[in-house]
Amino acid sequence: MTTNSRKQPPLVSARQAPSRYSVPNLDRALSILETLSAAPAGLTLSELAAALEIPTNSVFRISRTLEERGYLERTEATKKFQLTQKLLRLSCAPAAGERSLTESALETMRALRDQTLETVLLGTISGTEGIVLEQVPGRHPFRFCVDVGVRFELHTAAPGKAMLAAMPAAEAGALMDQMPFTRFNSRTITERPAFEAELERTRERGFGVDEGEEREGAHCIGGVILDRQGAPAGAIWLTGPSSRIPASRFAAVGLLLRDAARVISSKLGYFPN
Repeated sequence: MTTNSRKQPPLVSARQAPSRYSVPNLDRALSILETLSAAPAGLTLSELAAALEIPTNSVFRISRTLEERGYLERTEATKKFQLTQKLLRLSCAPAAGERSLTESALETMRALRDQTLETVLLGTISGTEGIVLEQVPGRHPFRFCVDVGVRFELHTAAPGKAMLAAMPAAEAGALMDQMPFTRFNSRTITERPAFEAELERTRERGFGVDEGEEREGAHCIGGVILDRQGAPAGAIWLTGPSSRIPASRFAAVGLLLRDAARVISSKLGYFPN
């Protein structure tokens, strides 16, 4: 899994009129956050106002408040507002008496890194993309590292395949309906039937693989993490150069990822029958 520039996703349409119990400015603030979540490159004040069909002055006051509270940042060069990682941190916070996904995973991630010497990452699905929640850098002089909060397309990424393969068919199908299936190279799976066949292989072996499908020479292997209801909560994956993780090692390393994901799942309260 690597990052690439891609086309800006469609804007979120204007929300329905709030009920008489709603707080108008809070409703608008949430609409701004939802709209920006679908536009990773950010939006200007006028673009936000047009997308939400609300006055520019209202968007300005609410956006500046969100910026002051740390939920938005504004790039001086482009004048575009973007989400910060504050919402991401809130979304990963545990409920009372529960451990967060990151807290549950870190010990296992470090152990897997020490065993393989490769970078180990944790992520989940956000909208129609994946998002990196945490990483433990590898111990090799040359290693792959990414920033927390980086998004990735699901059809090329080992964690994306692992999470989609564990979803109910209807839920996975709804996500695939919205996925762009961007082509990055000759290995990229860009056709829906071929991708569904890959998900079936992922289910059978218990882990997902990325054989350089986004970036040539970079291989990833990922396992799905399940919550107490058995639904995908996220994924743990390992990434490194194809010279160190050739296809001949996928099976052995994949079992390590599958087992690591099961350990984390148990910490979240998932115990298979």
